[in-house]
Amino acid sequence: MAKVYNFSAGPAMLPHEVLAEAQSELLDWHGSGMSVMEMSHRGKDFMEIIHDAEHDLRTLLRIPANYKVLFLQGGASQQFSMVPLNLATESGSIDVVNTGHWSRLAIKEARRYTRVNVVASSEATQFDHVPAADTWQRDPDAAYLHYTSNETIGGLQFPDVPESAVPLVCDMSSDFLSKEVDIGRFGLIYAGAQKNIGPSGLVLVIVREDLLGRAQAATPTMLNYQVHADSDSMYNTPSTWPIYIAGLVFKWIERQGGVKGIEARNSEKAGLLYHAIDSSDGFYTTHIQAPYRSRMNVVFRLGDTSLEDAFLMEAARNGLVQLKGHRSVGGIRASIYNAMPIEGVKSLVNFMMDFARQHG
Repeated sequence: MAKVYNFSAGPAMLPHEVLAEAQSELLDWHGSGMSVMEMSHRGKDFMEIIHDAEHDLRTLLRIPANYKVLFLQGGASQQFSMVPLNLATESGSIDVVNTGHWSRLAIKEARRYTRVNVVASSEATQFDHVPAADTWQRDPDAAYLHYTSNETIGGLQFPDVPESAVPLVCDMSSDFLSKEVDIGRFGLIYAGAQKNIGPSGLVLVIVREDLLGRAQAATPTMLNYQVHADSDSMYNTPSTWPIYIAGLVFKWIERQGGVKGIEARNSEKAGLLYHAIDSSDGFYTTHIQAPYRSRMNVVFRLGDTSLEDAFLMEAARNGLVQLKGHRSVGGIRASIYNAMPIEGVKSLVNFMMDFARQHG
């Protein structure tokens, strides 16, 4: 089998150890005689799997006892509806920071259920920075403040957690578990699984208990956080296989030194790649201002954009795949989530240097 480094933005690569363990248990999980995909979600075997996954996640992130952890379906995009339906009112308002593609989609969907106040936006400068917090035009009566911690398409990341007098809601899909955060500063966090957690088909929600039970009257049962919290994520059949893989990933992170160890490695990987861009004398460029550059999705262009197709083809021949930028922005995007080993980033950097020497 040809070895490649997969820089896909999602579904993204998983740790090799996790895939190997899942393969070894595929037909028979722990002597049960069944695959996880065949188990009853209410049987003791799967209950052990989901309880272990929640316990390990709580340990990794030091989640306080007054927060519920929900294993849901529908991806992060469904949370664009669920959050306002559960935390806002039709006659009230929410605050949102607009920093890119996913922020805009969250804004568009939330407007179906409540009034949206865009406190700040960097759209005028092509989302190259996060507007300074002292310029945000906040609504003191907002039900919550929503932000996207990392914009996967644009390559923009919040360097810090914003201060907020109202509950803080974060779409953490593409940098979840990539760095240490104080969960107690948030009212709610949601994250699609297919970046740093596991396979697609699962979304994790961490919600403070006092925010439950506020859903708008017209909220569908399946979109009500209280329903899922009361049933421990078992109101209907959950995404059993992705939850199982997520649990393996959580244990893998523990073996890497926990989130602190992962964060140090992610910082090193991003540093190598951005240094290669910045030291290329304009052969490679990124428009994101340095303090706001994503450690998860490094988005860049070639100074001579006509070379980008050749760059992608030659990279693939060298085992560096899924580097094409999102169709809405083009260019190159190297997604270097937790599972990307530093050897993969070094291979990409070496290729970039060779390509620049040949075509510069």
